[in-house]
Amino acid sequence: MGKLSWKPGNMLYPLPVVLVSVADRAGEKNIVTVAWAGTVCSDPPMVSISVRPERYSYHMIEETGEFVINLTTKDLAFATDYCGVVSGRDVDKFAKMKLTPLKADVVKAPLIAESPVNIECVVEERKALGTHDMFLAKVVAVHADEAYMDDRNRFHFERANPIVYSHGSYMALGETLGSFGYSVRKK
Repeated sequence: MGKLSWKPGNMLYPLPVVLVSVADRAGEKNIVTVAWAGTVCSDPPMVSISVRPERYSYHMIEETGEFVINLTTKDLAFATDYCGVVSGRDVDKFAKMKLTPLKADVVKAPLIAESPVNIECVVEERKALGTHDMFLAKVVAVHADEAYMDDRNRFHFERANPIVYSHGSYMALGETLGSFGYSVRKK
């Protein structure tokens, strides 16, 4: 079996696809879909998102230094795509997609009620990288939907039917193959 050589590119797939909610100082709110998102550090908890400077939400993040990462699900797939291809300059995405903005605990950007997990973030650093600028942010609050908690108070994100993004497609996640450390666990 041979391997094809391709030009350098981002082949780290699948990626989390998230809805990032933002607000400017005047209270205008918007949602942008981001696939360039990830964990940076666990202690202190930090994440990054990368956004093109021409995106409508970019100036809101730059102005306030805040945003909320809202995890996506199969039920949110249509809204996830819509919020990535339609500009908030032209339409209120919350209203059009029938998404409910909720007041956050720390930041002024709203949470999306329909998302099973909302991660409030405060920007620590912005780095221009090329087509996108990366916002490195500290996690200041996390919200988890009680609907996915079990009787032992454990959160089950898999029950929300999370989705990922890969090569232009949104995909549902499949079966659980193991849990952390299962390869070395004594039987």
